[in-house]
Amino acid sequence: KRFGVSRCFDTLLDETTILGIAQGAAHIGLLPIPEIQYLAYLHNALDQLRGEACSLAFFSNGQFQNPMVVRLQGLAYQKGFGGHFHNDNSITALRDIPGLMLCVPARGDDAVRLLRGAIATAKECGRVVVFLEPIALYHERDLHDANDGAWLFDYPPPGDALLPGEVGVYGEDAFDLLLVSYANGVRLSLRAARAIERERGAKVRVLDLRWLNPLPFSAIRAHANECGRVLVVDECRATGGGVADAIVADLVEHEVHAMVSSVRAADSYVPLGAAANTVLVQEADIVAAALEVLGR
Repeated sequence: KRFGVSRCFDTLLDETTILGIAQGAAHIGLLPIPEIQYLAYLHNALDQLRGEACSLAFFSNGQFQNPMVVRLQGLAYQKGFGGHFHNDNSITALRDIPGLMLCVPARGDDAVRLLRGAIATAKECGRVVVFLEPIALYHERDLHDANDGAWLFDYPPPGDALLPGEVGVYGEDAFDLLLVSYANGVRLSLRAARAIERERGAKVRVLDLRWLNPLPFSAIRAHANECGRVLVVDECRATGGGVADAIVADLVEHEVHAMVSSVRAADSYVPLGAAANTVLVQEADIVAAALEVLGR
């Protein structure tokens, strides 16, 4: 009564409880924003999303809805602690849930606009939306060089939001190669793009997917047709970990006239310390794969 529906409060450290309370709040007309730390621990309570929240509208023939936005920290590249518990790079379990929407920012201003878009979509369409926050990007300030401040952005004005299907594009005037990525992969791809231009003189365009479910296939096809060569940079695991399979399949099935390849993380848990670099996609991996595509 004192704080109203906008109250933020702590819960038990129990993922099933957090998502269960959120569903109950949604049933009585609120728009809950539960937070799960981290992606690795969501698997403990995944059925709250798969078997309960996301299935309600389907099995009630649209009579009932429980809209919510689940804030979820995850992905990899976080240094200093955690191993695979705090560096989980598997989003397959989320993308496999019918009706669940998934978005992930790659930079601070997009995080604000995507969260606004996720809340608006949940409220207007009665959907369950997962807002995946790349942990490793929380404290990143620079892009290419130390202290360049190129990964700092102004806070977006009120009303500025990103809705499903709205992608980010860097280098619209580049047509030699298209790098398709998301989250940490966008920053890595931009760094790789500069290295490729310096080494080969090729102009590289980078596409930030932003929305991983549903994937913005029409935008990917349009940019792929313009560039003719496509490299999907998927920071998640090679076999069933990320989105590369779906993107490559869509380009082939729609007969997009482009050479298509991908670079992905290894099929492994994320180890501690520098060992993580042996399984995660690195800037050098992107550059090597891109040069191979350009050489075809």
